[in-house]
Amino acid sequence: MSIIPRPIRNLVERLIEPIVAALIRAKVSPNVITTISTMVVLGAGVAFGLGRVRLGGALLLLSGLGDMLDGRVARGGARVTPFGAFYDSTLDRVGDAALFGGIAIYFVRGGVPTYLATWGLAAALVALSATLIVSYARARAEGLSLDCKVGIAQRAERILGLGVPSLFVGAGPDGLVLFGIVGVLALLSTITVAQRIAHVRAITRVAEAPPADGPRTARKTQARQLTPDMAEFTKERNLQ
Repeated sequence: MSIIPRPIRNLVERLIEPIVAALIRAKVSPNVITTISTMVVLGAGVAFGLGRVRLGGALLLLSGLGDMLDGRVARGGARVTPFGAFYDSTLDRVGDAALFGGIAIYFVRGGVPTYLATWGLAAALVALSATLIVSYARARAEGLSLDCKVGIAQRAERILGLGVPSLFVGAGPDGLVLFGIVGVLALLSTITVAQRIAHVRAITRVAEAPPADGPRTARKTQARQLTPDMAEFTKERNLQ
């Protein structure tokens, strides 16, 4: 499940297709796109920290464009590599840390009223922690050959949910708009963590279920998996 409707996703993908094709023809490395995108989101984090919220939102959305391009260029140009996937995922986490770190600095430097500063810092830290765990959960599941792309607040939702309001509205009066956005992202990201845990539990429970024929079949399966030494030992014990 995703907050962003499928028609909007399809529209965005069609709009960036010419850019992807041009980058492939120019033989631009996907890793270069990833690096530039990360530098832009680092700039967004700095802008938020300095109180330039609209600039931070614009840079965040721009970095999101790069985030969509690198994978498509890699696949379309037949340049998918294990290092490229690792590099992209790692730099995404660097960008997340810079982004929410900058927002946390903004809150404690007077971006919100004093009585909300601690709450703002806490919301930014929860949003960052949950965001990192969301990404880790997927990576860990895929390391176990399990699909785990579920959740209501994946990367695209976080970028749009924070970038669009920040660009057009800014922080709002006394920073309350930005404070509310970060609080909502913290909540939705936490829910996404729970969704991914529940999803992996559901699909692994099927694999862990006992055979339909019951315990006897399970014992036969276990016996077939015994090593010769273990099987001989079991036989001797049964004869006693």
